[in-house]
Amino acid sequence: MKRIIIVALAALTLISGACRRHDLHPAWTYNTVVYEVNVRQFSPEGTFKGVEAQLPRLKDLGVDILWLMPIYEIGKEERKGSLGSYYAISDYTKVNPEFGTMEDFEALLAAAHEAGFRLILDWVANQTAPDHVWMTDKPAGFYERDSLGNAVWEYDWTDTRSLNYENTDVWAAQDECMRFWLEKGVDGFRCDAAAEVPANFWKSILPGIRQNYPDIYLLAEAETPELTGSFDATYAWKLHHLLNDVAQGTKPVQDLRNYLAEDDAWMGTDGFRLMFTSNHDENSWSGSEFERMGDAAKVMEVLCFTLPKGQPLVYTGQEVGITRRLEFFEKDPITDWSPNEYTAFIRELVALRHAHPCLAAGEKGAPAVLIPDMPEDVFAFRRSLQDDSVTVYANLSAAPANIVIGENNITLEPWGWKIL
Repeated sequence: MKRIIIVALAALTLISGACRRHDLHPAWTYNTVVYEVNVRQFSPEGTFKGVEAQLPRLKDLGVDILWLMPIYEIGKEERKGSLGSYYAISDYTKVNPEFGTMEDFEALLAAAHEAGFRLILDWVANQTAPDHVWMTDKPAGFYERDSLGNAVWEYDWTDTRSLNYENTDVWAAQDECMRFWLEKGVDGFRCDAAAEVPANFWKSILPGIRQNYPDIYLLAEAETPELTGSFDATYAWKLHHLLNDVAQGTKPVQDLRNYLAEDDAWMGTDGFRLMFTSNHDENSWSGSEFERMGDAAKVMEVLCFTLPKGQPLVYTGQEVGITRRLEFFEKDPITDWSPNEYTAFIRELVALRHAHPCLAAGEKGAPAVLIPDMPEDVFAFRRSLQDDSVTVYANLSAAPANIVIGENNITLEPWGWKIL
């Protein structure tokens, strides 16, 4: 078998605050695994109730944070497809009736909390739908406009209109809407396209939000040092593309070794880095991890769960090995959630993560020490913290690799690994 996970459980010693500096992030966040819920495709119903019904399955999987893709009312003007994009919002304080009522959402939130999950919402600050309520309720200066006064959009996002962040009234309105959901008890936000709006906006509103809601978790879909102080976690996009390239044979494994030092130098070691082999954008537009990574998909997932600073992400369907691209603007539900080898694989990785403090994200986790004298295509490292240690040997090639561990000669299968 390609996957061989051997977990050596030493006595786990809690690190006292006396020998570590004060937490830079909420204490509950350091060893968590994020699960991205695509509500529309999560059940045949595609509703909040459909998600609530599957909380026991997610609990058995072991994930900690449930990130719901945008749940807000979607615009009708210039809508893409028959159902529209989650990210073209017509009202930040209403739920998409496709998913149910506000009461249904509140019931899901309560049930998630009762089951021990934290639940975060996807926040879309950069743009709204063309028929967002602010188009009529707010001054024209709320939106970016061309020389003729028409509200404009970015890229091919023709079903959206860009908010004007030179207008600080927009900042206040965003702050107010985010607090609307925090008052309902959500545990934070994943902030879409966070680098598309000025960093000063986040630096302005987030400290006040954290002061009032100090235990929340904030994730930025961005990879810029400028945002690491405002958010708990940022995306590891560079790593993600590098994992794809190594799997496809277009980049050498040495680039991955170099990445560890380069990312520390660029981003520092205190912030979390969301690590993933798939998410909603990658799955729908670039293909599943199996399309992009082929037989390397599992070993790359192992790295996402074990590399320094990393906070692993599991996207809807990965735990059953879904191989298709999920539709973005139409209904395309996953109907078979029967446990299989991928379910066991993800469950093992989540358990490994929870069992070992050395794998924690941010400043509480241990750095990676590269293991020398390995074949060129074997990426091997150790993370050690007091009595706790995890060593990973990953064969990042389509050929078997022979390695020596202690006095033992070991053969790693193509794209195989060992965790000690």
